[in-house]
Amino acid sequence: MIKIEVDNKTIEANQGEMILDALERSGITVPTLCHMKDKFPSGACRMCMVELDGANGLIPSCAFPVREGMKLKTHSPRVVRARKTIIELLLADHPDDCLYCVRNGNCELQTLSEEYGVRQRRFSGKKHAYNVDNSSMSIIRDPDKCILCGRCVRVCEETQGVAALDFIGRGCDTVVGTAFNEGLNVSSCVNCGQCIMVCPTGALRENSSLKEVIDALNDPEMTVVVQHAPAVSVTLAEEFNMKAGSDICGLMTAALRNLGFDRVFDTGFSADLTIMEEASELAHRIKTGGVLPMMTSCSPGWIKYVEQYYPDFIDNLSTCKSPQQMMGAVIKSYFAEKQGIDPRKIFSVSVMPCTAKKFEADRAEMSDDGITDVDAVLTTRELARLIRLYGIDINKLEPETADTPFGKRSSAGKLFAATGGVMEAAARTAHYLLTGKELADLKIKPLRGMKGIKEAQLKIGDLEVKIAVVSGLENAKNLLEEIKAGRKEFHFIEVMTCPGGCINGGGQPYNTDMDAVRERMQALYNIDRDAPLRVSHKNSDIQSLYDDYLKEPLSEKSHHLLHTHYHKRDTII
Repeated sequence: MIKIEVDNKTIEANQGEMILDALERSGITVPTLCHMKDKFPSGACRMCMVELDGANGLIPSCAFPVREGMKLKTHSPRVVRARKTIIELLLADHPDDCLYCVRNGNCELQTLSEEYGVRQRRFSGKKHAYNVDNSSMSIIRDPDKCILCGRCVRVCEETQGVAALDFIGRGCDTVVGTAFNEGLNVSSCVNCGQCIMVCPTGALRENSSLKEVIDALNDPEMTVVVQHAPAVSVTLAEEFNMKAGSDICGLMTAALRNLGFDRVFDTGFSADLTIMEEASELAHRIKTGGVLPMMTSCSPGWIKYVEQYYPDFIDNLSTCKSPQQMMGAVIKSYFAEKQGIDPRKIFSVSVMPCTAKKFEADRAEMSDDGITDVDAVLTTRELARLIRLYGIDINKLEPETADTPFGKRSSAGKLFAATGGVMEAAARTAHYLLTGKELADLKIKPLRGMKGIKEAQLKIGDLEVKIAVVSGLENAKNLLEEIKAGRKEFHFIEVMTCPGGCINGGGQPYNTDMDAVRERMQALYNIDRDAPLRVSHKNSDIQSLYDDYLKEPLSEKSHHLLHTHYHKRDTII
């Protein structure tokens, strides 16, 4: 440890660390716009500048290492004036449409403008006028609002290994865009939305479906049903200033009914259904010498990534649809038949933590005879906006339960929200299907936690099953390369597009930090620990669906409704 002086106070710092890290650990706030924790500093925005005694100019604290005895000032008149000037220069080329912007009230540039007392325009000139890219089903890109911080570029390349975004042009004409500045729909983008999560302004946002949903709710001829994903109930609370990780499933269900939805279903039910099909598919592949390792198909960003970058592994993907699409399929078939409703008169909405789910719902493979499984997808953020729009005070509602026949779920289905959860749920049921006995310890500890790649070996009867769990596409890339190089021991691999899984998806509340993600994950583990029903194959409503309609896993009808296919995509520019 070394000692440095900051604002006339002595603090301790670690040898070789950056000044910003030492300041943050000591509770000293310094503004940033480009900085990304745990990534190599870029020093692009210069908002974190501090004054170093003896230095001619101000220095970027994010990219300047500490040294013994240095004396710093974090908010001297010179520093404050420089930061304010940076903000004013950014605003000089920024649209004056804050009242219309999706990030109004939750924008880092707006917040800094308030904090540094920007009250008049000192710089003006001709502004850039770029076209809005709304070609993607999932993400809208508005370059006019981009401040060139580079955070979206870094998360796309370094965390996800996709590199759909990069800096284009030079000097004052620099802009963040796609290859050849084409639309996101023909780029290598996998629609994960992690770029939205790190964007400090409204330059990136989800392609909203609120208008379509509101129109359906106001259409008396439509039966409007909604499903909510396992991750949403442990994240929506943060939109209403509740503690991270609070499970408000009952309050959310009540709010959805107050919004006017005719039925409220729990996607945890179709997560259990997915496990029945997926575990049966794994057992079948193991018994018959099918393509191994089998890889999960719940995460649409991951599916598109394989189709684009690793088409040789398409046959390794499970043919199961995701829980969202399975629920949509049984709503438009089994539910419609039981209720005597024309499926074309059902408007099926899903509330998801994921922007890629919008892309998934629009895939041609996810419709049958012109009837789509899911008609509209709302992110967690969009649901919060809808609740506020209708003037619903979620804190004053009484908790309610989801509707039958798709309202009952096991805690295994709830675990889908966190990295490792799909694997843990599948292992519980696969063990039962292969041995006829329950797994001795349902908690599979090596599969839990935030680690990017986790491996475990599971004893199922006489078979040693080797499994792996991956979150974040750069980690997936590393494992796929190992398999291509000769690793052959795996039977089953779970991949989640977003680091940490769906609880950290691209449709979750803005300004999510990893502490909040861990709180959400722990909430799911607590739900599983205390649940009376912890395995998918003992969900009585799932059994009823098979008895009444599907007959058995992997049956002809279940294949038609609940399974799909994937194909190589030639969209990489």
